[in-house]
Amino acid sequence: MQESIWEGEWDMTMTGMLPHFTSLQEALSALFGNGIQAVRHDRVSGGDINEAYSLLLNNGMRIFMKANTKQNLSFFQAEAAGLSAIAKTGTAGTPRMLGMGTDEGRGGFSFLLMELVQAGKKVSGYWEVFARQLADMHRSDTGAFVSGGLYGFLQDNYIGANRQVNTSSGSWIDFFRECRLEPQVRSAARYFEKAELKKISMLLEHTDSILTEPEFPSLLHGDLWAGNVMTGNDGRVWLIDPAAYVGHAEADLAMTELFGGFPQAFYRAYQEALPLQPGYDGRRDFYNLYHLLNHLNLFGVSYLSPVRNVIRKYADTLS
Repeated sequence: MQESIWEGEWDMTMTGMLPHFTSLQEALSALFGNGIQAVRHDRVSGGDINEAYSLLLNNGMRIFMKANTKQNLSFFQAEAAGLSAIAKTGTAGTPRMLGMGTDEGRGGFSFLLMELVQAGKKVSGYWEVFARQLADMHRSDTGAFVSGGLYGFLQDNYIGANRQVNTSSGSWIDFFRECRLEPQVRSAARYFEKAELKKISMLLEHTDSILTEPEFPSLLHGDLWAGNVMTGNDGRVWLIDPAAYVGHAEADLAMTELFGGFPQAFYRAYQEALPLQPGYDGRRDFYNLYHLLNHLNLFGVSYLSPVRNVIRKYADTLS
């Protein structure tokens, strides 16, 4: 069993030794020079876990800061590890990270500093370009991102505000059952009647009848919906807020379709660049059961009906 970020020191390998500071002012001075201070903190909308700010420095520069309670520094350590992993593939764009740390001010807070992304004019074939970048990311070597198996990640991280278990495994099907569905099912058990729990147990027992092993492991963004895609300074898609791990590429594709989906040009280009295994359409909703269960655990009963629908769909196919 790997050591998780809740049990020991965070392994900074994945963050490229991102500097850690004991105050925001220390960070600004170290990164930009003595005498540099933040003269304005402008709130930025978006996200429901962290506070976000555009910081105006007294040299005229603007940077981006995420903040949370001092005790939640691990959110930023996990985010930095995921962004670093994506950046290491040299494919999809990500914001440049500057540093992180904690500050005793305002009752104590943790922070992550990054470049402020100023969206450029979208490149021609914007979604097709992104599809090819994502396919390249999914084809990239994953040896540096998981230890002791093919699937998982070097550390546990988060999916939203919930812990995401990344214990390594040699089987994608076992990993998805044990590290994705089972923890969410345990957390959501109170929402289900006995007959529903019996159906869920059957799905877990027969996950190998629904999913297939991939041709090769892929680095996944892990939370790939429209809210985590933005236009970067270069006019191309940049990825933010990952829940990164190594898994089956089609799990990322399934997530893109959960909340409205991307334009069809994206899916056509991805399929041309990295054809999906036969039967993906029949597996897509099962992958998204993980995210629906997570939303049920995060936001409550409004997600119970779609969860039940997916459980019923796959239980009926196994009956």
